[in-house]
Amino acid sequence: MRGLAVIVLLGLAQSAGAEPVFTPGATETCLATPKGQAHPQDCVGKAAEACYSPPGVYSNVAIGYCLGQEANYWDGRLNAAYSRLMTFERNLMDEMIEIGATVPDAAAALRDMQRAWITYRDAACGYEYATFGGGTGGGPAHAACTMNLTASQALALETHLSQRGP
Repeated sequence: MRGLAVIVLLGLAQSAGAEPVFTPGATETCLATPKGQAHPQDCVGKAAEACYSPPGVYSNVAIGYCLGQEANYWDGRLNAAYSRLMTFERNLMDEMIEIGATVPDAAAALRDMQRAWITYRDAACGYEYATFGGGTGGGPAHAACTMNLTASQALALETHLSQRGP
């Protein structure tokens, strides 16, 4: 009987439109505001908040889902910026080798930095989760940490790219 009650409740939640729906629109709109009106870091979490804020959606599960989806959005931006920056650094290194210049390998340094950052992010967010002692807030806290740190790193790489590359 308990299983039927869960199914009924899930059906009611779905029919009431209580499922979270993530779109990056709120974050992208914020990022598109003219410089000086909003710092890019202030835009982090806007889409997640819009996802879990409608009436009937707010729950730890919905919050964790929405934060996780925005973390994925930032991860996509991070990977795109990293890839473009790595290509730029490798091409620049090839040019330096071609002319006989001896310079530090920025591509290797970028790779090492990113690997260290991943280790840091995972440890920091693991700690954030652990501070909830196994409680239900741990999942959303971990997701928020992952979203915030991933967004910060994506924005940092995008800044490097705008200063260094195409």
